[in-house]
Amino acid sequence: MDHPIFTTSVLVAGLLLSVVALWRGWRPSLRAALGVGIALRLILLISAAADSWQPIDYFYGFHAAGQAILARQDPILATHGSWHFLPMIPYLYGLGLRAGLPWEIAGRLVTVAADIALIPLVGKLAGGRNAAAARFAYACSPIALMVAVIHGQIEPVALVFLVAACVMARSGRGGWAGALFGFALSAGTWPVILFPALLLLMPNWRERFHSVAAGAAVPVFFLVTMPLVVHSSWSNLLDVARYLGGVRPVVGEWGWTAWMTGGNWALAPTAAGIGQVVLYLTLLGMMWLWRRADPVDMISAVLLAFMVVTPRMGAQYLLWFVPFLVARPTFFSRPAMWLSALWAGLGYIYLTHFDDTGWWQNHQWWSRSSIIVIPVLILAMPWSRRFPAGTDEPAVVRPEPLTATGAVSARVRPRPGE
Repeated sequence: MDHPIFTTSVLVAGLLLSVVALWRGWRPSLRAALGVGIALRLILLISAAADSWQPIDYFYGFHAAGQAILARQDPILATHGSWHFLPMIPYLYGLGLRAGLPWEIAGRLVTVAADIALIPLVGKLAGGRNAAAARFAYACSPIALMVAVIHGQIEPVALVFLVAACVMARSGRGGWAGALFGFALSAGTWPVILFPALLLLMPNWRERFHSVAAGAAVPVFFLVTMPLVVHSSWSNLLDVARYLGGVRPVVGEWGWTAWMTGGNWALAPTAAGIGQVVLYLTLLGMMWLWRRADPVDMISAVLLAFMVVTPRMGAQYLLWFVPFLVARPTFFSRPAMWLSALWAGLGYIYLTHFDDTGWWQNHQWWSRSSIIVIPVLILAMPWSRRFPAGTDEPAVVRPEPLTATGAVSARVRPRPGE
């Protein structure tokens, strides 16, 4: 990275703004939150686009997918699975490239636009008096800034549709919620683990049925219409399906596998396979533990548990839980997000100072240091909200205004007759 001090200053400025707003009890308007969020993202976009360092996956894999669309080629087969998702995002990449924008900007515009759209959506998800504080906190989030702008990763695109789906589900519009969830799945496969929580947000089985139907229709649409958009064939769809959601058993970036490999990347099919089984069992356990909680709290718990036990990980994954923890914070949610941002920032800013040899040497201690973050992620789970206070079944939890310590009190509306 060419300008690490400048980049760090922008990220710290955003963090300090959010801390001061929390401490002073400010509730900035939507216009103010959008203004600050857009300004921070545009400043970093200009800097990142002009930087001589570009993330490898962004510069090669994502770029190749966009170029494949320009050439009317299948972005999955043309990149030999380097792009292993549906072609929705490459279509957007292709629009930017066709407009003549340099890739350093064209690719990031997609993720930056999605991340900006998340600002009001996080406020909607928080609801009530917490909406203003939540959307401003997300606007200033260092993790969001690094993942969406510096890395240009696709996580914000999946998240904008996922959060919108949750908002729609809360309002009882199952069809719209399902369709939006389908777009989230078309941007990345990981949201599928949250579909049970989305269904719990809906008021009845009729809306859940509509949601399932609409959610399945969108990815299928992108898959079966590929031969109409790019030079592909119907017979190729089976080959495409094999790549979709494919995961190479590369470990050693985070958590327990980083200590297993000494902080180096390694192809470890056995460890990755066992880790995946443990991961799925853990996620099922978290859904059971939070089955009576607010579904948004279940989503936070599931995503935080994913970070704790996953055998493979990228720094961009740390954005997954941010919108949900910002919308419904816990006492340790802010320390967890700040420590996660520090760890990710060391990877994005400090490690990129070095040549290949220096990068690998420093990667060893950096990846293993992730073990420090994991206990705080566990503490950040909404443990106290697994069951509504004094009841045996879910009640409506109304978050109170955020306090200077970061704690959130809650008032529970009793069931009729209590």
